[in-house]
Amino acid sequence: MAEVVLENVVKIYPGNIRAVDNVSLAIRDEEFIVLVGPSGCGKSTTLRMVAGLEEISDGTIRIGERVVNSVAPKDRDIAMVFQNYALYPHMSVYKNMAFGLKLRRVPKAEIDERVRGAARMLGIEHLLDRKPKALSGGQRQRVAVGRAIVRTPKAFLFDEPLSNLDAKLRIEMRAELKKLHRKLRTTTIYVTHDQEEAMTLGDRIVVMKDGVIHQCGSPLEVYERPVNRFVAGFVGTPPMNFLKGRVEGESGGLWFDEGSGRLRLPDRLARAMAGCSGREMILGVRPEGMGLRSEGRFAGRENVLSVAVTVVEPLGDRMDVHVQTGRHDRIVCRVDADRMIRDGMRLPMYLDMEQVHVFEPGDEGVNVSLTGSGDHASAA
Repeated sequence: MAEVVLENVVKIYPGNIRAVDNVSLAIRDEEFIVLVGPSGCGKSTTLRMVAGLEEISDGTIRIGERVVNSVAPKDRDIAMVFQNYALYPHMSVYKNMAFGLKLRRVPKAEIDERVRGAARMLGIEHLLDRKPKALSGGQRQRVAVGRAIVRTPKAFLFDEPLSNLDAKLRIEMRAELKKLHRKLRTTTIYVTHDQEEAMTLGDRIVVMKDGVIHQCGSPLEVYERPVNRFVAGFVGTPPMNFLKGRVEGESGGLWFDEGSGRLRLPDRLARAMAGCSGREMILGVRPEGMGLRSEGRFAGRENVLSVAVTVVEPLGDRMDVHVQTGRHDRIVCRVDADRMIRDGMRLPMYLDMEQVHVFEPGDEGVNVSLTGSGDHASAA
């Protein structure tokens, strides 16, 4: 087990394509950290540079006390699990798991002990004599993880290992990986494009875009205090709603004019938004921060917009209701199941203004709600 540190790491491909741009990140010993972001954001390239499968263009990577920039992948004392499992089809499960140890000339008795111990841990003891073609996708993934476990490496690297599994099995394997990390306490770097996977697995999550780290923090920190509009829109299912409008100062308070209605901004934003009066800004509110009935925590709210229901998506005990105002047509409210709500209805939409964020204009506009609050999660 070891700390993994990246210092100002850069990857430039031919044609001056900057895939990873000055990434610095310290992954603590025994930590489970998840790199997440849209396709092409640089997360897999970053992982492959740690593994030694990609050369770095600039910067330094350390595993434990050793700088590994020029160290061959086989000598970095890491184990990697790939999206496609990378099992040898002609070998049994046992031989697949033992292969790396045989190359390292580990004694036969120790190989047997390690392989059978990992198989017990993963619940695949009964599969040791089978070939990969006789296994399900979930079983193959367990074998790939088992092959990594027997190595007892300083760090595990996972590159979208669950993306080939069906939804139900992905959820089951997520839980298994989390339990496995609690047992082994091995430093783990995990790459995924699935932000729900990132939120459930990581001690910290690192949100990337265009080769740059936009925010690094605990899942709750990143969800509740996104540093910019990109992070706010990427983390969360359904994503945060964004309303364009103008901030106005009036009667000693601040208001947000959405175009079809006015919303009073909470006093907590007064200092952060000093000087914003008269400016075009973006109001961000998560689907659960909106209600379509004046009850519960929305009872007596003064901040109301009139909306038309366009789509209702039942989810059992709750539902996602798509609505539109006179100016915005892509708003999603997550509410308790209510059979009375139908497409085409016109309803009042109540906003919990204590939960809103205000962003500068632009796809990566800064969250001004955090200015001076000391609530920023690390952006690197």
